[in-house]
Amino acid sequence: MPKTNYISYLIALLFIVGFVATAKTQPGPPLSSYNFQLEGNIHYGFFAQHHLEMERFNSHFPAYELLFQRATFGEDMWEALYSYPFVGIGAWYSPMGSMEEMGESYALFPFINFPLNKEIQHSLNFRVGLGLAYLTNKFEPRENHRNFAIGSNLNVIISLHFNYRYRLSDFITLTASAGLTHFSNGSMKTPNIGINIPSFSIGLSSFLSKPNPYLDRKLLPELYLFEFDGKRWFSIEPTLAVGYKDMTQQLGESFMVYHMSVNFMKPISLKGKFGLGIDASYDASHPAQLKRKNIDYESNWQIVKPGISAIYEMVMSQTSFVFQLGSHLGGLENSRGNIYQKIGLKRYFNENIYGSITLTAHLGRADYIGFGLGYRFDFKYY
Repeated sequence: MPKTNYISYLIALLFIVGFVATAKTQPGPPLSSYNFQLEGNIHYGFFAQHHLEMERFNSHFPAYELLFQRATFGEDMWEALYSYPFVGIGAWYSPMGSMEEMGESYALFPFINFPLNKEIQHSLNFRVGLGLAYLTNKFEPRENHRNFAIGSNLNVIISLHFNYRYRLSDFITLTASAGLTHFSNGSMKTPNIGINIPSFSIGLSSFLSKPNPYLDRKLLPELYLFEFDGKRWFSIEPTLAVGYKDMTQQLGESFMVYHMSVNFMKPISLKGKFGLGIDASYDASHPAQLKRKNIDYESNWQIVKPGISAIYEMVMSQTSFVFQLGSHLGGLENSRGNIYQKIGLKRYFNENIYGSITLTAHLGRADYIGFGLGYRFDFKYY
């Protein structure tokens, strides 16, 4: 794997710890009162045959998870806003059906487990995790040419699971889940159709010490948005990003992608924002693709792809999830279509400066992962 790929994955690993690191407005309690839990889950899953190349991998197999997590009890405002989610880091292992072409999978992923109801005795939750995975086998032109799913050993893992939790005692909780585990490298190394593993699990979770009571009473009284000062505000957020995509299978080399965007965002609650995005991207692989199609062009400006998108930002203190759906408005190369989707993780370093990691896809097919840096300009009005 090229050195550029390792650097990109290292940046991603350092950044996604923002998943579980949120801003502290005041010093927290001692370590012993952080409500730590240890949870073990046994999964039973299979390969989703989402491409013709995956049909030969028809196998059911187990997977094992170990989660180290903290039950939030209102130490920060965002915890109460999201009904006291669990935050932590998980470890994953699966023999992947003991198939020689697929090998085994190992992963570490920070996660947040959001309650969907507010019952203490039993709860339905949705867990989202994002981290790094190591797959022991990958595509090799001679040695492993049947594995068209993954072109690199190092990949991203996305874990999405609905889970049910039932308290057996003050310390022990029974868990059951159903969901999807996805492995992909974001086209940093092709082929990259990805691996999808739907699975069901059962497990047990235990507090490591006596848990704290809920602390939401220490928060400010609930107010309507902006009621405290009678003002409303919006923000303008310019961002510069760069991505890397491997196209050695199609064009024999790798290329950079450069992206610039300006987002206009409006808060709708303390938990979220809606907005409109205007962007432009230059994909250095497009000239080579146009040449293969015998399409002539006069200027590199004809390669630039402007776009417009609708945005929703899910806010958790200094960390946000960003979801976009948009359309390209130009550009000569459009073999993947004009409709694009983006899902990103955004982390503020101070009040205005933020970094981002964003996966851009076209109709669900990953195109590239972009690493960005931006600045938020706030404007208040009555």
